[in-house]
Amino acid sequence: MRVLVLFVIMLILHMGLVSIIIIRSGIDQNADKNFKKVTDFTTFSATMIKKNKRRLSLSPMASAGPVLTAARANFTQEISFQSKDKDISLAKTLLHISAEAEAFLALNREMDAHSFQNERNGGKESSDGQDSSNVESMLMAGKTMDEWLLELDAISKEVEVELVSKEIGCHLIQVLEAVNKVLFETRGFKRSPVVDSKCSYLHSVLSSGCGSAILLSIIYIEVCRRLNVNIVGSRVGEDFLIWPETGNPEELFKVNSGHSLFGIVNGRCVEDPRSKAYDVNSNSLPGLDIATNRDIIGIYLANLIRLHWKRASRLNHGLMLTSPLRPVNDDGSSVRLLRPQDLRLAIMASEKLLILQPHNWALRRDHGMMLYFSREYGESVQELSICMAFAPEEEAEILEPFVEKLHLLRLESSWKYSGPKERIFLRLRIEVIEIESSLG
Repeated sequence: MRVLVLFVIMLILHMGLVSIIIIRSGIDQNADKNFKKVTDFTTFSATMIKKNKRRLSLSPMASAGPVLTAARANFTQEISFQSKDKDISLAKTLLHISAEAEAFLALNREMDAHSFQNERNGGKESSDGQDSSNVESMLMAGKTMDEWLLELDAISKEVEVELVSKEIGCHLIQVLEAVNKVLFETRGFKRSPVVDSKCSYLHSVLSSGCGSAILLSIIYIEVCRRLNVNIVGSRVGEDFLIWPETGNPEELFKVNSGHSLFGIVNGRCVEDPRSKAYDVNSNSLPGLDIATNRDIIGIYLANLIRLHWKRASRLNHGLMLTSPLRPVNDDGSSVRLLRPQDLRLAIMASEKLLILQPHNWALRRDHGMMLYFSREYGESVQELSICMAFAPEEEAEILEPFVEKLHLLRLESSWKYSGPKERIFLRLRIEVIEIESSLG
């Protein structure tokens, strides 16, 4: 039965002219039900990783050179399911993410500079850029990846000096108090209340001291690991909380100078009655689900996607990724003005999250919608068609007419030299699909 479903997916991926309605009508309903019971996604994961690598080489940023490909490959290797979760380095993984983003931004700047230089030279090509084929030697905010890892080592050394200077032993609470002093007082790290991409990449936060809550939590975890203190974490509502593994959680909630140790580590969210984190106490703490390293990376990437999508759609207040799926919310009367650079960064983060969670149909739907907004209709059709095989039946029914519309949009964009009759026919067909969707 699995062979039947995979055959259908291959048809979807390679027969762009075939209507998605015709394809799905040929699928036995029992096959759909059995397919949803599949839990072994190993083969599918490997296929999607290869596909993502292929897309990287064919995407608008293909000319970014070896550094982009190497950064993605290093990320994929670091979080490989062949590795034990405990062996994954959060710091290294996030620095690989930073390296890919920095390489993309550097490419954009270089292309702008070359275009300006070529204009001044009367259209003659000029190239004097430096070799950026080595991710490890690439500079991010003035330092290489190894130097940023050494920065985390330096912070942990400062904590050790703080402990020695006060002749304090290695009691857990005293170690955490020393970590808090170095991070939040000596180094001046603080949580950023503003949505800023500079506060959302590890190297930038280590450089500026200002970061998102999830990144400060990851820095805290990495510093404590260097001190042989195991810090665990769990997602509670919209917040990610961290705390040390201890047999006496009551110590973490004792209030001293107006704040508990748990509150200092996690910030204001635990003191906000509107937050679910506010209800966490010494009794409920042991019952929280502990996040794995892969879980933490996934939470970070999901936050990164939301950040860049919010920045990309800033001129379209309230625009959601799924808005086009519901025509009542999308009249099509105006072209959406999206920031292409932030949209591409969101897509890059989404590609990496799909490597971690290839079976997440909602994530794949959102990824396909970002590709639609980027006008990459062929790639969008592929992602949304695969999503339909994993999604609940009611969600697949919503996607069906939209994917058929995407087929036609792809044809329309590829028929640059077609006659007016063909273009009019396609446009009318697209409008008919939109009307049928709005009527339910």
